[in-house]
Amino acid sequence: MWDRPERGSRGPAPERSRPQITAAAIELADENGLAAVSMRRVAKRLGTGPASLYRYVATRDDLLALMADAAAGEINLDDPLSGDPVEDLAALMGHAKQVHLRHPWLLDMSTEPTMGPSGMDYLEHALRALAPASLPYPAQLETIGLLNGLVTLFARTELRRRQSPTNVQLAQASYLATAATKERHPFIVAALADSPGTEASPDTHTLFERMVRRVLTGLIETP
Repeated sequence: MWDRPERGSRGPAPERSRPQITAAAIELADENGLAAVSMRRVAKRLGTGPASLYRYVATRDDLLALMADAAAGEINLDDPLSGDPVEDLAALMGHAKQVHLRHPWLLDMSTEPTMGPSGMDYLEHALRALAPASLPYPAQLETIGLLNGLVTLFARTELRRRQSPTNVQLAQASYLATAATKERHPFIVAALADSPGTEASPDTHTLFERMVRRVLTGLIETP
């Protein structure tokens, strides 16, 4: 799709553009989720007919790819790199998680969208941040893929916690504390005894940054 011209050379003068169509689709997804995005609804949002959009975007899958790439373009790549892969990538993944929180529909993408220009810029920046670790390129790509997985996992968890009442989490913690026994669950009991407790536990973002640093440190230092 990225190699195709935005519209054919024939036909009437362009009334829309791919960025306009993408922005309208993102608005719909932000408001009502990914299922709300269709060519018909996007056309209605733009005040035009669905057939006119197909001059710019061939399929809904192409539209989803444009949306994902536009979201990737919102990830802040302006932080100067310090030369410390752990800190630089922890900061980058924090920015990526914020974009996922801003656009929860990214978590509902059924397949990995085709990487576009903004996605390539993000990957290039991540590889540049990881370069001082001197890992083989396959290991670098695997590391970035794993970090992207942590981004989606923690974004999903954070969004779920925002939607779930706190008393549900407290009830779950209370159940574990009463149901776990030293005879059957000695490691759970030990972990709970060493836990700071639900009220004192770190917020999700603090936990996310700590886990990213821990994973990166292990991957970089492991031969």
